[in-house]
Amino acid sequence: MGPGLERSGERGYRRRVQIASAGTVASIVGRSGEQSRLRRLLADAKEGHGRALVLRGEAGIGKTTLVDHAAAMAGGFRVLRAAGVESEAEIPFAGLQVLLAPLADGSGDAFGGLPDSHARALRAAFGTVTAPTDPLMAGAATLMLLSELAERAPLLVLLDDAHWFDRSSAAALLFAVRRLSSDPVATILTARDGDRPFPADGIESVTLSRLDGASAAQLLAARRTLPHDVAARVLRESGGNPLAIVELAVGQPADVPPAPAGVLPAPVAPLPAAGRLEEHFRGRLRALPEPTRWALLLAAADHRSELAAFTAAGGAFGVGVADLEPAEVRELVRVSSGRLEFRHPLIRAAAYQDVPIGRRLAAHRALAAVIDDGDRRAWHLAAAAAGADEAVAAALDDAAERASTRGAPAAASQALERAATLSGDRPARARRLVGAARTAYDAGELDRAESLAAAAAAAVVSLDEPTGGRARAVVAERAGQAAEAGWVRAQVAYERDSPTRAAELAIEAAAPILTIDPARATAVLTEASWCARDAADPALLARCAVLLARVPPGPAVEVRDALAAFTTLLSSGSTPTTARTMRTLLHATRDGRITGAVERLTGGFVGLLVGDDETALATLSALAAALRDQGAIGWLPYANEPLALAYLVSGRFREAEVTVAEATTLAGELGQHLQVTVLRSIAAWLAAVRGDAAGCGRLAAQVRADTRGHRVAEALATWALAVTDLARAEPAAALDRLEEAGRGPVRRDVLVRARPDHIDAAVRVGERERARELLAELGSWAARTASPVASALELRCAAILDDGPSARDRFEESLRLDGCGPYDRARTRLAYGEWLRRHRSPTAARTQLAEALAMFDRIAAHAWTPRAEAELDALGVRPTGQPPPEPRRAVRLTPQELQVVRLAAQGQTNREIAAQLFLSPRTVGHHLYKAYPKLGVARRAELGRLDL
Repeated sequence: MGPGLERSGERGYRRRVQIASAGTVASIVGRSGEQSRLRRLLADAKEGHGRALVLRGEAGIGKTTLVDHAAAMAGGFRVLRAAGVESEAEIPFAGLQVLLAPLADGSGDAFGGLPDSHARALRAAFGTVTAPTDPLMAGAATLMLLSELAERAPLLVLLDDAHWFDRSSAAALLFAVRRLSSDPVATILTARDGDRPFPADGIESVTLSRLDGASAAQLLAARRTLPHDVAARVLRESGGNPLAIVELAVGQPADVPPAPAGVLPAPVAPLPAAGRLEEHFRGRLRALPEPTRWALLLAAADHRSELAAFTAAGGAFGVGVADLEPAEVRELVRVSSGRLEFRHPLIRAAAYQDVPIGRRLAAHRALAAVIDDGDRRAWHLAAAAAGADEAVAAALDDAAERASTRGAPAAASQALERAATLSGDRPARARRLVGAARTAYDAGELDRAESLAAAAAAAVVSLDEPTGGRARAVVAERAGQAAEAGWVRAQVAYERDSPTRAAELAIEAAAPILTIDPARATAVLTEASWCARDAADPALLARCAVLLARVPPGPAVEVRDALAAFTTLLSSGSTPTTARTMRTLLHATRDGRITGAVERLTGGFVGLLVGDDETALATLSALAAALRDQGAIGWLPYANEPLALAYLVSGRFREAEVTVAEATTLAGELGQHLQVTVLRSIAAWLAAVRGDAAGCGRLAAQVRADTRGHRVAEALATWALAVTDLARAEPAAALDRLEEAGRGPVRRDVLVRARPDHIDAAVRVGERERARELLAELGSWAARTASPVASALELRCAAILDDGPSARDRFEESLRLDGCGPYDRARTRLAYGEWLRRHRSPTAARTQLAEALAMFDRIAAHAWTPRAEAELDALGVRPTGQPPPEPRRAVRLTPQELQVVRLAAQGQTNREIAAQLFLSPRTVGHHLYKAYPKLGVARRAELGRLDL
């Protein structure tokens, strides 16, 4: 820094302190309500109740002023602060790096104390390792880091201009701050209204309004005394925007005589304040010496605004740090800690935009020539490119690959999209568009993924027919690209349109590549099969089965064959080999021969369809544990769905509740909204069996209100309502619901497990012929699967329908068979006890009914308790009104408390539990604190002795 600039910097610093001090007081005019909210936010954080607040509003409305005010009030807090910058929005984890950089120790690594998977995720985000990591694992690691930092002192996290944070940083930070409610952490974010939205679902938000007339006049009077007519012009033109008031009042630098009123903008139709402010800043910049304007352009072109890079690149422009002095004197920029900082983002925008394009391109070329960082250099080269440039596109390819490795698919997608626009080679452009679409989907940017996939498909179709020796390979490559684009569109359609539309698009994508690319075809048809299953569309399922049969055998042959059997079963019923083929995939998955997440999920699910509940449960729980260990957070809601169903059908209702609760929370945070609907259908069934009719009705209504047509979820929710009806002795209503739910392929899907309820309802309303039809279907399932579970359920239902002397043998045989979970065994004992009472065997009836009641109480299947009690009352066993036995203490815990307590009982520390459940250690401690009195224990050591 030259001596002239250094002296002016010192003088400017003193003047800035004075102005900032006055400005803080003045600019808070009219914001008393917001100030009170900030005080409460900080006070709550000090008490250990972390909260976050998003301040929204147009440019200049006072968001940053309030953030500064919060920082000034935060006595005793450690403050971490970062601001988003527009030109930084494509750099992976740039915002997170700025925020966490002050935590680095002398070795440059602040993450060595974190669990290995968390430390690896943050090192990947910082680019110091190249280990692949899940995009959301950086959020879990940030959560752990901030929580542990807050153990030393309360923490204030300030994220200014969050709308300009790169997507990877924003996702990580939002994941973290949503889960810091038990930590002494206050978070304040600011986001500007405009074309780049900043969604922050689940976080409190306040939109700052413009100042009213009295407050605006008060602010103006605090800044400058102006003639009455000029003051009126300022108030009118500023429209209540605080920054506009201040800037228009100043008009000129403080050491220059005030300009006449005529320099104010002429009266025109109302304009957004930001546009008026930008015009004002352009006027101030145009008054600067030309070298200063070029220096400011160079500073504005680089998102890091590093003084070293500015100095190195300045030679190409013939400017140096001394040329910044006029801008610093006028308080447009400041220099501190080796960085150039613009006083307001609109000044930066004006400095960059208000120069000829040739100069802007030259600035980026100069910066690219002196920057070593590959990602920044690639983006500067891209910004400098005036047309197609394959070398620059290749540099962006490399940047995209690095971003993907670091768990930043949003940044990878941005790089590939820009590379596509710079591609002189049309096949390369198509390839890059396909990659951009895939990574946009992986980042959860569904709109971009859809448009990029459509552009990619069009680009592939428009390519010339290949010739020469590589023609066949080129054709195969292009077919694969088209299929990938179609696959992305199908995945977007699943969330946006319906499973039906998703299946149609996936089938269309897979059909041309069945023999060209069997592995990809199988993967796409797996998507199609699941979507067709969710839609319960027999025609689509049949098309999937036909296409799968045409895929040549390969490494994924077991998956292909099981999927073909699965789709055949659902579309047209079983064949002699259907169950055997699906069981082969289940065992291959259990034995570790199948390793892909989708394939393992499929293997576990088909285990439920063949009645091998225990193997399915072991397979799916192992998959969920593996995904948790890998930090594959985005996969967990999908893996937990069939796992919850496995727990449900095997009568492990508490485990099902825990699984559904975690999956629903994650799916909501990750924007997997259709998955939330599916999980609610399972939650509705659990509410029904718990005896919570109101909760079941509410959840089922939410599922049935979803218009995207997930027929399996709708059927499961309808079954839940039928369980409530049946338990309340309303079999006619239950029968109507089950007839509605059991139409089409869904009756051979999860609703095969509803067949006993269906038969029970039909018998109770006298529809015995219908009950026999349903029993035949149940018998067919038992015969083709050879499952003890299916056979036990068939025997129970046959006994209920028979009601003659042979019913006793069927009930006894059903209870002797292994495999059924406690719920189905209790239901069998209840039905058997009812039969025994009717057939005048009171002693045997009491035994069966008492055991049924005890099991219902044990698993908290309270919906069936009144029915069992009524039967016992009829036998004179328990006087009406006698309170039921006290439930197990673990039943009192919330699902998350139970998760935490079980892991603590295994000897895991709070930190280890937090890492596994993606919580903060303090939140784990909070759950334990609440759980101990519910369990009747005083310390951790006692947990191991409890039945959890």
